[in-house]
Amino acid sequence: MNAHCFLLSGPVHVERLSWIEESLKFYFVQLFPETLTHQKVSESPVSVFFLTGDALFSLEDPECLQVWNIILSFAPVRVHCDRQELDLRGIRTEPLKMKYPDQVIDTCSLDDTGKPSFWKDLAAATRQTKHPQPETMGWFQTESPYMHRSAWYGLCFLTAAIGERISAELYAYLDGFHIGHQGQHPTDAENIGETVLALHDRAVAARLDFLALACGHCATARGYSTWDDGKGSMISTCTIRAFRIRDISRITGRFLQPHVILAGDCASLQIRKQSPVPAFDHREKAGRFPPVTILVTRRPYSTELAAGAVSFAASCAHAGILTRVIFIEDGIYCLTGNHRTPSGDLVCPVQDMINLVAGSENLHFFAFTPSFQKRGITKEKNLNAVLDIGYPGLGKIFFYPPGNSPADHHRVLFF
Repeated sequence: MNAHCFLLSGPVHVERLSWIEESLKFYFVQLFPETLTHQKVSESPVSVFFLTGDALFSLEDPECLQVWNIILSFAPVRVHCDRQELDLRGIRTEPLKMKYPDQVIDTCSLDDTGKPSFWKDLAAATRQTKHPQPETMGWFQTESPYMHRSAWYGLCFLTAAIGERISAELYAYLDGFHIGHQGQHPTDAENIGETVLALHDRAVAARLDFLALACGHCATARGYSTWDDGKGSMISTCTIRAFRIRDISRITGRFLQPHVILAGDCASLQIRKQSPVPAFDHREKAGRFPPVTILVTRRPYSTELAAGAVSFAASCAHAGILTRVIFIEDGIYCLTGNHRTPSGDLVCPVQDMINLVAGSENLHFFAFTPSFQKRGITKEKNLNAVLDIGYPGLGKIFFYPPGNSPADHHRVLFF
């Protein structure tokens, strides 16, 4: 990869854009100022934001526009917009393009059918060209199809990957499992199940690999009846033939591989190895695998996302991946007050989950203090395993290389 790539498809509010801006400022001003002093607008970008879906509305929001202007004041930054999604929403980019004509891009390359493809451009920007073929790209899906457009975006990305002769992998977690349900028959949308099957068949025809893994725990919770074949495989008559239901460790096991893995809201950050850049924390164990940072951005309990984020982080760490969990934005409500449940209640408080896995090798928890300050609340004093960080700490986690790890990129997932 030649640049840090951010993919944003969900709503982008000014708070999120502000901490992204501060992180980039840390990178450009404090960590690698030479990228500013020697960079021309016409040269290859250092950071690229790929915007699709509701994230595009941030280009018209007055408060967000102020932050975008700061971000685009850095010449090495580009904003690449999904033309079809712009047209669908009636969003105009001309005012921003007039100010930054070489940095705001709202046209897309043509795919093999002659249609503009934002996803082809994303695949080209994130592919690891220095690695020999065959190459692989993955998509991590936590939301259900139809209700959420991210499922369709994931399949568009994997379709583009196969079109570039790259093997494709799909990982279904939480409600993302529904993407593989058998018998989908939407009358007003693309059939997600048939698209997964078409992807599988297209990959096979091109002699590429295609893998669709789904979390067995999530399957059981959602009523997908399964039976164990005694060899570590769970079989279900409820899913399409391309789907494989496995223990969560099989999914996190794919995160041990060096290929790019994206999600609806995520980042793939290049790890620069130049001296004398220090590691974020010398106590962290340097691993061979791309580190994972999970941003918990939602309140707990009303959805499964916060608890699912902690569970997935623990599984990544258990696999040997350096894993950081940052509670940020509304995710800080996981850390406020003393969470308790009535006797006999099966819901496990997120704070209990944190305390249960705290101290695990490769797993570190952080609380983003500006999110607390914005809301006028404080962290529960007994959560000693969760360390406070501010803007500099966030920038260091994102951009400091993890010890002597040979990994060339850092995965960031939004929950």
